[in-house]
Amino acid sequence: MKHSTLILVAAMALVLGTPAFAQRSHPNPGGPPAGRGPGGDSGMNGSHASGAAAHSDVSHGPPSDVLSHNTAIAGNIQTLTGQDAKTACNGFKNIGQCVAAAHVAKNLDIPGGFDALKAKVTGSGAVSLGKAIEELAPKADAKAEAKKAKKQASDDLDHTGS
Repeated sequence: MKHSTLILVAAMALVLGTPAFAQRSHPNPGGPPAGRGPGGDSGMNGSHASGAAAHSDVSHGPPSDVLSHNTAIAGNIQTLTGQDAKTACNGFKNIGQCVAAAHVAKNLDIPGGFDALKAKVTGSGAVSLGKAIEELAPKADAKAEAKKAKKQASDDLDHTGS
């Protein structure tokens, strides 16, 4: 009797456990990690689904690559920072990070301007955009401001075809 009960329990576990195993999340090689939105967390993680395909290739590459063929975004960066776009974006991992930092500096009127913010988020000892906001504008809601700037950067890149 004990032996047949054990076999029955094992069979039920196998039958009932199979659908749960089949439903577990699997990596999506062509898209973001399971459970994440299109932006994921890639430094410039604020892109939204409609624009992700439009600028995913170049917005994650070196800024100089994007700026060499996109004068619209270069002009936008120059307007935001007051600097030549290639100079302003030198040191950033991708164009999205540069544009987001430019928006933060402008939105919050960061003491020391874009250069102070850039110094915090690039190079050795670099911190996240949110941490840099906390340090340079302690009264600001760093998380909300970083999110706002990333959205602005994503919108800029969508509208300029990057």
